[in-house]
Amino acid sequence: MNSVNDIEQLVSEKNQLAKHAVHVHKFGGSSLANVECIERVVNIIKNHCKLNDFVVVSANGKTTDALVAIYQQAIESSEALNDSITALQTAQLSLINSLVSKHSNQLEQLLTQDIEALKGWVAHTDLNHVEKNEANILALGEVWSARLLSAVLNERVCASYYIDSRDFLVVNNDQNCVVDDILSHQQFNTLLQAKQLAVITGYIAKNAAGENCTLGRNGSDYSATIVASLVGALNVTLWTDVDGIYSADPRIVPLARKLHRLPNGVAKELGRLGNPVLHAKTLQPLENHSTHLHIASSYDPYTSGTEIGRFGQIAKSELSVTYLNDLILAQSISLTGSYGELAIKQFSAICSDIDTGFIVITQDKQKALSQWLASHDTEVSFTPVSILAVVGHEVSKHGDVKARFKRALKKYLPIHIVSSTNEHSLISILPQVCSGEMVNNIHHDMTKDARHIGVVIAGLGNIGARFLEMLPAQVERIPALENVHVVGLITSKKALIQSDGIDVTQALSLYESDAKPYDQDDLLSWLANHPYDELIVVDITPSETFSLLYQAFFEQGIHVIGANKWAASSSTSQYNKLVATAKKQHSLWLGNTTVGAGLPVNFAIANLLECGDSIQEISGIFSGTLSWLFETYDGSVPFSELLKSALAQGITEPDPREDLSGRDVQRKLLILARLAGFELSLDDIDCQNLVPEHLQNLATQDFLAQAAQLDTYFSDKLTEANNQNACIRYVASLSCENDNQANIKAKVSLEILPKTDAFANLTPCDNIFKIVSQCYQDNPLMIRGAGAGRDVTAAGLHSDLAIICKQLMHKQQQVKLKGIAL
Repeated sequence: MNSVNDIEQLVSEKNQLAKHAVHVHKFGGSSLANVECIERVVNIIKNHCKLNDFVVVSANGKTTDALVAIYQQAIESSEALNDSITALQTAQLSLINSLVSKHSNQLEQLLTQDIEALKGWVAHTDLNHVEKNEANILALGEVWSARLLSAVLNERVCASYYIDSRDFLVVNNDQNCVVDDILSHQQFNTLLQAKQLAVITGYIAKNAAGENCTLGRNGSDYSATIVASLVGALNVTLWTDVDGIYSADPRIVPLARKLHRLPNGVAKELGRLGNPVLHAKTLQPLENHSTHLHIASSYDPYTSGTEIGRFGQIAKSELSVTYLNDLILAQSISLTGSYGELAIKQFSAICSDIDTGFIVITQDKQKALSQWLASHDTEVSFTPVSILAVVGHEVSKHGDVKARFKRALKKYLPIHIVSSTNEHSLISILPQVCSGEMVNNIHHDMTKDARHIGVVIAGLGNIGARFLEMLPAQVERIPALENVHVVGLITSKKALIQSDGIDVTQALSLYESDAKPYDQDDLLSWLANHPYDELIVVDITPSETFSLLYQAFFEQGIHVIGANKWAASSSTSQYNKLVATAKKQHSLWLGNTTVGAGLPVNFAIANLLECGDSIQEISGIFSGTLSWLFETYDGSVPFSELLKSALAQGITEPDPREDLSGRDVQRKLLILARLAGFELSLDDIDCQNLVPEHLQNLATQDFLAQAAQLDTYFSDKLTEANNQNACIRYVASLSCENDNQANIKAKVSLEILPKTDAFANLTPCDNIFKIVSQCYQDNPLMIRGAGAGRDVTAAGLHSDLAIICKQLMHKQQQVKLKGIAL
């Protein structure tokens, strides 16, 4: 037994090493299968590893399979044995000669020595000798792989050395593979070399008797987490041929969705119940550590994979479906009570019920269980079965999930439905094989509403605050928003990013207390690695700088809802690039509040085009501020005083020249023109600036001090209008004769309109839009209503959010297996 002092010293040493050992990277056989794969791994190491990290490797490709075949041929005295050894040696020489130049002779000599040793181990004349050397034979693949990769890294990337894990890793035996932490850690420390990258063999170890042994198939994953435990690493990444853990085996269920984050207990249960990527032993070394395990694809290293660790409620709400065929249901009176508990442990039962007396085991344990029960002199029945399980955090406690599972299984007539002892799974025992059709059907019924959507809100002013205030009621009302989570709050100076979600009811106070300064690189880095099925950025800022991030958002497949007008009214080349990138990356971009706040003018234009109509004219009053000013201005007070009153009431921008310049109206007209299919730029729209040139570049306070210089112009305009029994309005207009792009006329300007004109009699702050098309010529389409305000704008943003989420409900996610999208 290890002493308390030994354990305390181990913990202290691990903590010291953890300051340097940040990450363990494990590469599986498929990731190292050939020259191309190894080149890819070298690039991953170059871009993702530091010198004090650790790399754990499996044997290259099918090398272990070849060694197993050689061992079996030796047992059977097969004539093909020598040919198999020669083929294996040739394959290894090919890898060496293709990848290494400086040290190829040394590697070839070592390989020749190993091949000679292999021939000695498989000598036909001594079968007992062959059997004794089984572990030595099977260990060769990992040794060759680690030795080769270390040599390649030395030549191309950094100083590197390889470690044979049999020189430090001690387990109790090759059945249980329980690690002797103290001894393994002490021996490991003696092998470490400073400022060099260690490449360590997976899969192999020594047992308590000092004999070579293996950790079982897929043991290299277990090796990686053992190393992480020994050094107290912060992260472990298993680089494999798929880009994460899915809600079902994606080879069977094409609509399976990636589980970006999994709690430790759920991941362990998935491994126990047949997940093709996770294995039960892998997570054992990390149970008492804060280490996070990542699953990533070496074929697509920049795609976010799956992270396993300690998470909040969002990750805990994930559900997945897994299954196992070729099982045995054993039923006996001796499988009740304490004997049943003993049998469950001894035969690693997949599920059980000690009250009714049954356990489900793998077929290879049937004989041993039968012999064990014979000693109790009781009858037993064996029935071939399969299991299909729904797995999630404490899923057995959720009555609604239980009920849904039972309904989904009804037509398949399960023998039993039981909960796992850890409460992370509901397991159905079925009398038939689980078919692909069955798994797909159950997966659909259990996970159809599980897509998680993260929302990042940029801009926390009046509209942003109102958007957050309205969100809980919207989530309750609209099913498509059920799995929407606010995960980011951003202003120009600080950001609050929480992957486990931000409580919307406390969002603003949490932002005030917890937000941190950030730069664009910080933000884009987090967004590039977000743990959600989809991510939506809601841009409620007026910032041109923030709009410049849209290109990066779209390149990452992020969706954007924008009240911000800058991107949609950017230069023609930039706008076309944004549209093309969004289309290519399947990003959705909605901006129905860029013009008219919550008014459905954008929808109207889109609907007309979709039904084959063509738009010939768009005009109206697009500024709520200018609408208020000119509906209110009657000459009873000077225009400058009215302007200052509007500023005091918050009707104008902080600098009223932003409104009076006409630039905002000009941008809105450009946005609508582009939606209508016209290829325009801002320069194509004449814009009348209502601020005299000599006042345009003053500081805001200086401008306001001299605002009386505006009065004569507006007084004269009003008098001219009154003399014609008319009024003055700031109008946007675009017209196109005979659908000829060359004949487009577009301008925004102060106009004198008859008092009978549709634009003449509005409620102050109203917008009005007139659309003339082939279908709406004699009687144009008119849309009128509040064109500004926190409530209508926030409502318009919520409308866009609901539209995007409804579309995403039906989106299919690509699964990348060995670099091929299925």
